[in-house]
Amino acid sequence: MSTFNGFWPALLTPYTSDDKINFTVLRELVDYHLAKRVTGFYICGSTGEGAFQSTDERKKIAEAVMERVNRRVPVLIHVGASAINESVQLAQHAARLGAAGISSIVPPVVYDARGVAPFLERIASAAPDLPFLPYLFGGTRDSIALMQELAPIPNFVGTKYFGANMYELSQIAAFRSNNWTVFSGMDEQAVLGLMYGAHGVIGSTLNFMPGVYGKMIEHLKQGQAEKALEYQQRGNRVTKVMLDMGFVGSMRAAMSKLGFEVGAPRLPNLALADERRATLFAQLADAGFDELAAL
Repeated sequence: MSTFNGFWPALLTPYTSDDKINFTVLRELVDYHLAKRVTGFYICGSTGEGAFQSTDERKKIAEAVMERVNRRVPVLIHVGASAINESVQLAQHAARLGAAGISSIVPPVVYDARGVAPFLERIASAAPDLPFLPYLFGGTRDSIALMQELAPIPNFVGTKYFGANMYELSQIAAFRSNNWTVFSGMDEQAVLGLMYGAHGVIGSTLNFMPGVYGKMIEHLKQGQAEKALEYQQRGNRVTKVMLDMGFVGSMRAAMSKLGFEVGAPRLPNLALADERRATLFAQLADAGFDELAAL
């Protein structure tokens, strides 16, 4: 099984004005990120709004991205859904496409925690030849105990961990010494995640400033933690602007500054009101958005 590292955008999904998948812009986004030398792509996750798309739409997104990437970098496809049969279909489809691996969130509505591991095991077993990396949200359940439950799954090779608990992340990173990948999913703490054992980062803000995270990784490899932290803090100034104004809507509006019209998000995510765009752009300029996006 493959292991992974580096900096990966959690790729957003562009929509047309009538709320269809905008495949033209999707391909342009892939080209943009390949030119930025990202290490891989994570698609149809939370940022990609997979939960708000039909199974057919998700399959077509995966097909379009895989065709455009053309094996130049690995692609992890998030196949999680509330309905297990949909996840199984998506996992099998990912295998047919030749994805580098699959991922899945823990089901959003769980009345008995004992059902989580069997749910994830069934998804993993639907594509037994693909690496499986569940998407864990720190602080929502005992992640270490879940790792132990998932350990017998042959293609379970790591996780994407979203959370601020660096002790928990370090425990997960140390869970295995071989054939193991942990991605840090909290952009605001990427440097800490890497220092605590994560092998790479996957995040939303890599849609518009992937080079910032490439710089963090580069400086950490060279033993220059202070420089890595400097890039983290600079990136966080941009992130804070978006969080303060509504992250999803702000992120999509900001993509237009890079030349990509990605459309409004799908409900329950909300678009940024038109009258707030000028304020957003002014605050992003003050935060150094243009310089960081150019990296």
